[in-house]
Amino acid sequence: MTVQLNHTIVAAHDKHASARFLADILGLDVSPEYGPFVPVQLPNGVTLDYMETSEDIAPQHYAFLVSEHDFDEIFGRIQDAGLRYWADPYHDHPDEINRNDGGRGTYFDDPDGHRLEILTRPYGSGG
Repeated sequence: MTVQLNHTIVAAHDKHASARFLADILGLDVSPEYGPFVPVQLPNGVTLDYMETSEDIAPQHYAFLVSEHDFDEIFGRIQDAGLRYWADPYHDHPDEINRNDGGRGTYFDDPDGHRLEILTRPYGSGG
């Protein structure tokens, strides 16, 4: 059996701004609007489909596994944008990265409060 995540919907108050934020930080492109969605396709084929809502948004967590080289570039964009970042998902360790499983990782929030994470080693991979 082959099962792959194809897409997920990400709630946003401004779907264009939120999609652009993610794409700019990760160094990706925003795809053309598709119905009510503004998609950002990841290199592994998964699409984050931003959909606008006027309702309160329950923050979600989205983790992106990246190479060491990509981590440096993305982390540089996080810093250049003046974004707050943390070593942990609870925001207890500000202005730090973590070294979990022998890799590097950090958390930052998008404009709607979603908790975004970049990491270079999957959790539990040792190191």
